Amino acid sequence: MANVTDLICYPVKGCAGTSMSDALLTPAGLAHDRSFMVISEDGIFRTQRRDPRLALIRPAVSTDGTRLTLDSADGTGSFGTLCVDVTTSAPRRDVDLFGAAFQGIDQGDEAAAWLSEVLGTPSRLVRVPPEHDRVTDGWIPGRSGYADSGAVHLLSRASLTLLNQRMAERGAPTLSMNRFRPNIVVDGHDGHGGQGEGHEVRDRDSGGDWAALPNAEDRARRVTIGDAELGFAKLAVRCAVTLVEQEAGERRGPEPLRTLASYRRAASGGVVFGAKFSAITPGKLSVGDEVVVQEWGDA
Repeated sequence: MANVTDLICYPVKGCAGTSMSDALLTPAGLAHDRSFMVISEDGIFRTQRRDPRLALIRPAVSTDGTRLTLDSADGTGSFGTLCVDVTTSAPRRDVDLFGAAFQGIDQGDEAAAWLSEVLGTPSRLVRVPPEHDRVTDGWIPGRSGYADSGAVHLLSRASLTLLNQRMAERGAPTLSMNRFRPNIVVDGHDGHGGQGEGHEVRDRDSGGDWAALPNAEDRARRVTIGDAELGFAKLAVRCAVTLVEQEAGERRGPEPLRTLASYRRAASGGVVFGAKFSAITPGKLSVGDEVVVQEWGDA
């Protein structure tokens, strides 16, 4: 049986995630996920690709989304903790996300000053406006806040186990799941323990232990978790963010991209690991929920 083993929300794009036992799947992904974004003074989004210290910022947003807390995990304690009231009525400003133009609600000078000090470069914090209605592409299109592409990133522990085995064979240290910043982590138990490749993916009528097989999420097209349904959008093309040691906020290369390139290179270019999904039916997700694939497709 395939089950949810972790749910992670990233309230501020590029910053650290928060593990949860329960989460609400909204039409734009997990509630509050990537609903805030750090930008430069000219409105361009900040990312760990260029600002790896984003990983040291630990955000927490209240359930109703009206209060945001920012803490720094740099180990010095010199930045303190910032708590701000979230505003949705401040003037909009133009923001740039991968060259696409969107709007953001500026969260004020206090948040800007705190972020600028932590990151060492002038920065501001914006929130998606209530009228934000970004449509993302893919096999099943969806909606999203400030996520890179698809709203929900799903990854299996079996996929990470195989990657770590291949890295160990190359003399590289193993990596934790947070290098890949998934929203939903799934695991399965079918006797293979995520050790092998090339096994036939099981469907829901023959045991449902698909998540014990590495990279089986590539083929899942429609997935139900609790009363929520997700639709496959695209494979997750990996970038330089995977080179950032999340606990240190520092770039450490060339792994895992070097190893992934040896067996996960996509025909369209780049290396892929995990899959992006769109929300078809909103609902509550919980750790321990069974993950049932209702429809399979080609790898």
